[in-house]
Amino acid sequence: MLVLLPPSEGKATSEGGEPLDLGALSLPGLGPAREAVLEELVGLCAADETKAQEVLGLSDGLKGEIAKNAGLRTAGTRPAGEIYTGVLYDALGLATLDARARELAESSLLVFSGLWGAVRVGDRIPSYRCSMGVKLPGLGALGAYWRTPMAEVLPAAAGDGLVLDLRSAAYATAWKPKGEVAGRTATVRVLQSKIVDGVEKRSVVSHFNKATKGRLVRDLLTAGRTPDGPAELVEALSDLGYVVEAAAPAKAGKAAKTGKAWAVDVVVKEL
Repeated sequence: MLVLLPPSEGKATSEGGEPLDLGALSLPGLGPAREAVLEELVGLCAADETKAQEVLGLSDGLKGEIAKNAGLRTAGTRPAGEIYTGVLYDALGLATLDARARELAESSLLVFSGLWGAVRVGDRIPSYRCSMGVKLPGLGALGAYWRTPMAEVLPAAAGDGLVLDLRSAAYATAWKPKGEVAGRTATVRVLQSKIVDGVEKRSVVSHFNKATKGRLVRDLLTAGRTPDGPAELVEALSDLGYVVEAAAPAKAGKAAKTGKAWAVDVVVKEL
């Protein structure tokens, strides 16, 4: 099982840790692309604060992130699972997983990033600011920039089991599973259900979406469930108490040929 996660905008500090070692990160095939983005980002933030603020889309209150980016090469690092914070990661609660679940998390979770492409939760990275929506002057839009190296590296990383895609739209642009991999990919949407004037209304609510995604990943990890494909994911989530509605692609039995992912809705009434 490979679980694709978005990063968080907010990040924990990484002061005091050992400095960044790009060569030690998982998915070494992404190394040259990571070096190029890092070089461009550090150079931009070190040379022109005003331009960097505009490119990164930072408010005046976040201008301190520019100096942080300028010092990335010598900044301390922490495991990515500790760097990323926010609703999804709070619900996932990596720090409180038991040893077996933690081992499974480190082998199956992949966090997408505008700067690193994608990292495992055990990879040591510094705190940074660079979303996938950024357009760096020398490299262009990062979502488009990462497509080629991701297409070369991630099919092998996907192994032969389920690809559970929980990314937000901006990060999904960097890699779209194709062919046989797409046939065993499930994209998950969380819908909040409310009864309004006797009629059920469903909507996507950011907080519910992020919290539920974090919680369902945690539940899969703690239960030791590693579904082989989308149909098995639906079964596993149902067993764990989730209300799940799934739409298989047309000719689901030939999903590898259709190259289409399953669409899975998780319906919640309250957190």
